[in-house]
Amino acid sequence: MPHNRKQRGLTTVILILMGVSGTGKTTLGTMLSKETGWPFLDGDDFHPAANKAKMAAGHPLDDNDRAPWLAILHGKIEEYAQRGEGMIMACSALKASYRDVLRGDLSQDTVRFAVLTAPKETIADHLHHRAHEFMNPNLLTSQLATLEDPSEDEAWHISVAGTTQQSLDQLNAKLREVGALA
Repeated sequence: MPHNRKQRGLTTVILILMGVSGTGKTTLGTMLSKETGWPFLDGDDFHPAANKAKMAAGHPLDDNDRAPWLAILHGKIEEYAQRGEGMIMACSALKASYRDVLRGDLSQDTVRFAVLTAPKETIADHLHHRAHEFMNPNLLTSQLATLEDPSEDEAWHISVAGTTQQSLDQLNAKLREVGALA
């Protein structure tokens, strides 16, 4: 498949859907994967059991908790980039330093971030209406406080305040702009 992408002149992109819990990273990632054929990896699946237990108890993770997890995710990103294959990943990536670890030495053209945004009330409502294995809804305030909102140059800002399809349309438009989709 990578050869076909290059033959068709498409750019390889590793897209990281980022933002606080409840913004729809997994939902949009799954939908985008079905549309593009790119694999979808949910960063939450790579958390060690201790991190999951800590979050389920309502305690936010600190940088020491996140470091090994981010290293694992970077390894996955690097695997796809080295093969020249597109991929979608959901990862909160709340701090610039976390995004730096995720990208590593890969270019900004290869590893693209899309921060999913909505008013706090909308996100809280999303969290209230879903069941999550370990994400305690009470952590939203700490996640919003931790979020270092990337600039427009660092990440695409995608609104999730409307319908899921509207958000997906925004992502597809951005991917077409950079030549990752026909």
